[in-house]
Amino acid sequence: MTSPAIVYTRTGDSSVLELKEREVTEPAAGEVRVRIVVSGVNPTDWKNRTGSGPGEKLAFDQVVPNQDGAGVIDAVGPDVDGVSVGDRVWVYLAQHQRPTGTAQSFAILPASRVVPLPDGVGFDVGASLGVPAMTAHRALTVSEDGPTRLHPGALDGKSVLVAGGAGAVGHAAIQLARWAGATVVTTVSGPEKGALATAAGAHHVVNYKTGDAAAEIRELVPDGIDLIVEVAPAQNAALNAAVGANRASIAVYANNGGDTVTLDVRPNMVLNTRYQFVLLYTVGDEALQNAEADVSAAAAAGVLEVGEATGLPLHRYSLSETAAAHDAVENGTVGKVLIDVSTE
Repeated sequence: MTSPAIVYTRTGDSSVLELKEREVTEPAAGEVRVRIVVSGVNPTDWKNRTGSGPGEKLAFDQVVPNQDGAGVIDAVGPDVDGVSVGDRVWVYLAQHQRPTGTAQSFAILPASRVVPLPDGVGFDVGASLGVPAMTAHRALTVSEDGPTRLHPGALDGKSVLVAGGAGAVGHAAIQLARWAGATVVTTVSGPEKGALATAAGAHHVVNYKTGDAAAEIRELVPDGIDLIVEVAPAQNAALNAAVGANRASIAVYANNGGDTVTLDVRPNMVLNTRYQFVLLYTVGDEALQNAEADVSAAAAAGVLEVGEATGLPLHRYSLSETAAAHDAVENGTVGKVLIDVSTE
């Protein structure tokens, strides 16, 4: 039996992506096969495809892109517990160190990267959880004065600044921080993105292109910000030093605006500031398992909804349009890009 999949055999722009028919194989020990309903696209997906330049040799003869997705378990290999055929699931890091991502009808995955989708949670939400929500979870749990797990009340009394609250990670960070009890401030570049951040649950929205963002944040949170979820460290280093509370943590998960960060030593030293860099691939099993459990609990509580009404517009593509979906993410489309792979 064969099924459609998007593959590439060399690095390059989105033109290297091809729609092919691939053999549907059986899961080995510790693996499951998932019929993918929705595949989520993240910046890491097009960056993996691009590599450091076009034409590079891949680690595998053929790669199916995309780390995140949601669907239904179709087959279970030996030595797998906790999931069964027919279970609705969300998956994460599907293509990390493997050739089989979620841009295909059937994906073979380690059971450790397959998570039951809570009752009442749709596949669109499931396909949006992995990279964005788990990254946001890690960013919110790295402070030495804060929790390592998120749940209602975990961030009571804490203030969180989410840079770029209209992005997918920023959106999830706002939702998770609000759920955990924090006062949430976010910075945006305009009123449209501000409306999305407010819809996501931010208490305060600051347009950094108008007025004095640092002064406005200090007025909103006089004691300073405890946790900063940072997408653009090069651009925001001075702002973070100006608004951080004593022992503030800045969790950096992206390099928008530059690959090099210059920090003023004195203000950061005075505040005992901690910079923590975050990459989901290398956070370790314990952090992944904590994020998996807490993100699932938040989703079950209705916290991590997607769509324009909750601050994250959806942009849908068919499997054959995966190249266009990758281009949309690479070009900075505001919202979440999803690929409809198969029917429910």
